[in-house]
Amino acid sequence: MTSSSIRIWYLVHKWTSLICTIFLLMLCITGLPLIFHDEIDWLTEDQVRYGMPGVGSSGNAPGLLPLDAMMAKALAARPGEVPLFMAFDNDQPSMTITTGPRPDSPGSEMTIQLFDRSTGELVGKEDDSGVMHFLLQLHTDMFLGLPGMLFLGAMGALFTVALVSGVVLYAPFMRKLPFGTLRVARSTRLKWLDYHNLLGIVALAWMMVVGVTGVINTLADPINKLWQRNELASMTHEYAGKGALSPSRYGSLDKAMAQARKVLPGNSPQFIGFPGGSFSSKHHYAVFFQGDTPLTERLLTPALIDAETGAFTAARSMPWYNKSLSLSRPLHFGDYGGLPLKILWAALDIFTIILLVTGLYLWLGKRRASSAAHVREVESGGVVVPAE
Repeated sequence: MTSSSIRIWYLVHKWTSLICTIFLLMLCITGLPLIFHDEIDWLTEDQVRYGMPGVGSSGNAPGLLPLDAMMAKALAARPGEVPLFMAFDNDQPSMTITTGPRPDSPGSEMTIQLFDRSTGELVGKEDDSGVMHFLLQLHTDMFLGLPGMLFLGAMGALFTVALVSGVVLYAPFMRKLPFGTLRVARSTRLKWLDYHNLLGIVALAWMMVVGVTGVINTLADPINKLWQRNELASMTHEYAGKGALSPSRYGSLDKAMAQARKVLPGNSPQFIGFPGGSFSSKHHYAVFFQGDTPLTERLLTPALIDAETGAFTAARSMPWYNKSLSLSRPLHFGDYGGLPLKILWAALDIFTIILLVTGLYLWLGKRRASSAAHVREVESGGVVVPAE
């Protein structure tokens, strides 16, 4: 590698790292408790006892109340509102019903009620005032909505470039040093440089995965809008000239679910999107099914049912960009392999925090040396060290 190419890669690594470091530190610190959000919720919240434990609310087990009856209870608790989503738990008879003032209500106007489908009892409402919710919002969009998500996505992209450029520089820098060398007996800067390099290489694959999946997650809204504009419009082209269906004309949910199950047998429903929302057309119940294997349970297939007549309209697998989004979410937080994987994710998250902090320390120290001196350091394989 020539001196000029090393200089280019050095500058790329330096500035991409500096621009994104503070935001990456925030994401790593807030992401650490979010890895264990299920366990923290279990320890800090009262546990609900369900009438039929072990029976999923999306199943057909005897004793589960009809969907229409559950919806009537939810709307009775929120008079004047309309249904937006109905979501199911395939492990216990819990379900959530989301309502709002209008079919296109934003998240800030939604109310989420948690029900026991075996008894019809309202067992709680989603609380958006807790610490975990605050951390999730800060981690997701810094309370700025879509602009905040896209900004953090850009920071994630810069982080990915910083990782690639760091690997490019690592190869010539380490060519005269054994892998994992820690020169702790020499200067403080060299010691922390070696720690920085070692942690970066050890956690490289994980950081690439989390960085790329984080970028994909920030594109959730554009991806869903793209699906609506292309796939959903194609599936509902027969309804293109019709006006929006009034909530007063919504038909039976149980009839719609029965039709959807006929089309996609062997799958479990995850949620229903109601007409006018971001996951359906203006005329349909969109019943989203998940597969029955560890991989396919993350991939959703919608069945569109005419909300007025209960007739089946269309069913189609989600396109590749939606599948990428669905698979990136569990990878980002490590919530697909149980507690051992979460502990590993947390350890690697801490490694990344140390990497970012040492990077800041090295930058503050490097300002006393010219970029040419650092290029010579890389060229020499770490032998020629810039003056402290």
